Amino acid sequence: MRFICLLICRRCKKISKENLINEEIRDKELRVIDSDGAQLGIMSLEDAMALANEKKLDLVNISPNAKPPVCKILDYGKYRYELQKRDKEAKKKQKTTSVKEIRLSTFIEVHDIQVKANTATKFLKDGDRVKVSLRFKGRERDHANKGLEVMRLFTEAVSSVGTIEKKPEFEGRSLIMILAPKAEKADK
Repeated sequence: MRFICLLICRRCKKISKENLINEEIRDKELRVIDSDGAQLGIMSLEDAMALANEKKLDLVNISPNAKPPVCKILDYGKYRYELQKRDKEAKKKQKTTSVKEIRLSTFIEVHDIQVKANTATKFLKDGDRVKVSLRFKGRERDHANKGLEVMRLFTEAVSSVGTIEKKPEFEGRSLIMILAPKAEKADK
């Protein structure tokens, strides 16, 4: 099966020299490393293949761009498993942050601001960034100062857990502000 895939890849000219094993390796001279990590030196492909077959292991090209390419004698199945395990661990340790949105209005009451601020506080404590948007409808745009005042009150309500990442500014008919968790801001 792998042989068929390799032929298709060669036809497409998308051959990846990474992790070529055994007969897939085409270089004449290789720097060979033993399964224990000891360097065996530079040798021909035939000698390296014979050595790998003698130990009943695979010859794997681990550094194809080096001059000469570096190959290691090892169990390829176990090697691939270790790589997958390492990638999975790295993926597990990654922290993804998302942006949650809170919408306000120009003539919102103080209690309603506090309710929305409590929701934003939960988001910020979870490590998410919060996009606060205030949309102006009709002639409300004439009351831009009232919109900025609402944003200021909202910022004061969440100031214990979040800081302003992007100050309030107009984008079309909306006033947009982005808040980040305090811990995230300190890391930067």
